Amino acid sequence: MSRYKVSIDIGGTFTDLVVHDEVGGRAFTGKVLSTPHNPAEGVITGLTTVLDDPREIGFLVHGTTVGLNAFLERRGARVLLITTEGFKDVYTIARGDRKELRALRYRKPTPLVPPSDIHTVRERIRWDGTVQEPLHTEDLEPIIEKIQAEGIRAVAICFLHSYVNPEHELAVREILTQRLPGVSVSLSHEIAREWREYERTSTVVLNAYIAPPIENYLESLERQIAERGVQSRLYVMQSNGGVMTSAAARQTPIQTLLSGPVGGTIGGKALSEALGRPNLLCVDMGGTSFDVSLIVNGELSVSTETVLEGLPVLMSIVDIHTIGAGGGSVAWLEAGALRVGPRSAGADPGPACYGKGGTEPTVTDANLFLGRINPGYFLGGNMTLDYDASARAIGRLADSLGMTSEALAEGILAIVNAKMADAMRTLTVKRGIDPRDFSVLAFGGAGPMHAAALADELEISEVIVPWAPGTFSAWGMLHTDVRHDLVRTFYSALDSTSPEQIDDVFTELEAQGRAILEEEHVPEDRMRFIYSADMRYVGQEYFVNIPVERGNGFSQADIARMTELFHSTYRTRYGHATPGAPLEIVNLRVAALGLLAGRVQGFQPQEETELVRETRKVIFDGEPVDTLILRRDVLPIGATFEGPAVVEEQTATTVVPPNWAGHVDHLGNLILRRKRPAER
Repeated sequence: MSRYKVSIDIGGTFTDLVVHDEVGGRAFTGKVLSTPHNPAEGVITGLTTVLDDPREIGFLVHGTTVGLNAFLERRGARVLLITTEGFKDVYTIARGDRKELRALRYRKPTPLVPPSDIHTVRERIRWDGTVQEPLHTEDLEPIIEKIQAEGIRAVAICFLHSYVNPEHELAVREILTQRLPGVSVSLSHEIAREWREYERTSTVVLNAYIAPPIENYLESLERQIAERGVQSRLYVMQSNGGVMTSAAARQTPIQTLLSGPVGGTIGGKALSEALGRPNLLCVDMGGTSFDVSLIVNGELSVSTETVLEGLPVLMSIVDIHTIGAGGGSVAWLEAGALRVGPRSAGADPGPACYGKGGTEPTVTDANLFLGRINPGYFLGGNMTLDYDASARAIGRLADSLGMTSEALAEGILAIVNAKMADAMRTLTVKRGIDPRDFSVLAFGGAGPMHAAALADELEISEVIVPWAPGTFSAWGMLHTDVRHDLVRTFYSALDSTSPEQIDDVFTELEAQGRAILEEEHVPEDRMRFIYSADMRYVGQEYFVNIPVERGNGFSQADIARMTELFHSTYRTRYGHATPGAPLEIVNLRVAALGLLAGRVQGFQPQEETELVRETRKVIFDGEPVDTLILRRDVLPIGATFEGPAVVEEQTATTVVPPNWAGHVDHLGNLILRRKRPAER
């Protein structure tokens, strides 16, 4: 029986689960410690903890940071790169621009493949796809011998202009898979089928680098859930905001890089529609990291490329800015000054208060010491925190600085808040966006605890805390669709391009997308296609992506609309435009969507007529203050309260400072608003 829709978000500290019971019409959550040595263990533990019978799962999706962590911690596979003769150094040389102009000790990012593991073969495809020099397969023999002798597990192939004609890449893969069974082979035209040689090479190398860890993890997870009788396909969240089957994820693992964080942004879009708040600044603070993303005019902010640790990546990706700041961020000294993060205590040993051997003070320890966390109600009472261990850890560091423990604890929070506020400015102020036009949507296990302070930093007047914020990213994953992005370089001056030429490329890409969706068993009536074009003024290096309306065929009027929309989009982004200047198309794109049936309702609090009010001492600005303590699960819809207050629930704690007030809206969300200056 297919009864449950389940989503799982694997974080650095906790693994979160949301289960929607389609028979009972209710949703419930679960939260277990992550198992970094084998993330699949945490998933299985969570499933068996929250469900009596996993065989009743009808839909299972999860977000994972396995690939991202393998990259960030440089634990990926050794990669051998094969490229066109004469172009061996493209990846090593990279770009000549300097990313940090004023950094005196700036160093280029270390590439994932050293020059000694880059090899070439004789072949050459021209820019128009014609073959200048055929592939010399005999050049592969010494490469194959090296792979066998040195136990290399992953190969990346990037030939010149293969995005136009991939026949040589395909031929090499066929040879390698026959001669080297078990070795992962990544082709650039399948990972990033667009021009820019260095960026395409960087992208396929990164895909190859994380492929073995992702493949091993997904195969292990599929096997373990099958052993427990789960019949549902396993879906994986993608960086572009869609999902794909685990089989597809094994083929293009790079699509899973931001698999975990993007779920919260998808949830933010769903909540934006439900609340009529078109502009949301989504902040997700977990145990290890802090992620920021935007909902602008009700839509996700999506990019066609990104940079990770200085290395470019070509793929559709939700704009998410991540820093190392979370509840587990460690406070430490450098040259006599206090620092917080990016190093995290993680799940093992975790903060000192977890009682698992941690001795260094963390952000969670500071919040506990200041009275903002109830040690007996952490995770809804499923975990008891050790207040004395936090006090000892904070006291030792405070003594070394000649400070009181209270001052140090508040200093830890002030530093981490400043770091997170700066990350929020990166996506807003630094892009010409006024954050005061947005509401903060706070989630993650630690997000609601810091949200009001972050809003104060950016002069934002409203904070929204969804129901079960600690598992909100997992909840968001239940609101997405199957998605695959296809791109084709189509370099052409707009005024000399016929509508038929554009339409032919869109038709080809749509056919490819339709075939992929059919492989993932998406019914024809649930397929949708979104078209867009990368355009620029003639003579420019970079482009702007614009949506394209395509009905029955493509006409000259459609080209006119593309021109008008490009100028308006360019003006919005850069503050000026040049109507009448010649334009050119760079790439054409199609997003193939498979609509998943139904949506999951939010969590509803119990209807209570009387608000239970308790108080305890919580330190604000160095002073212990009598603070209202509320339980979220018995807060009635419409309830109002004044700060200072602390709202406790199973997955998170919300701190409402003295200058804020809150109420529960019609969907059960906590809405916090800053009081007017006269009321402070």
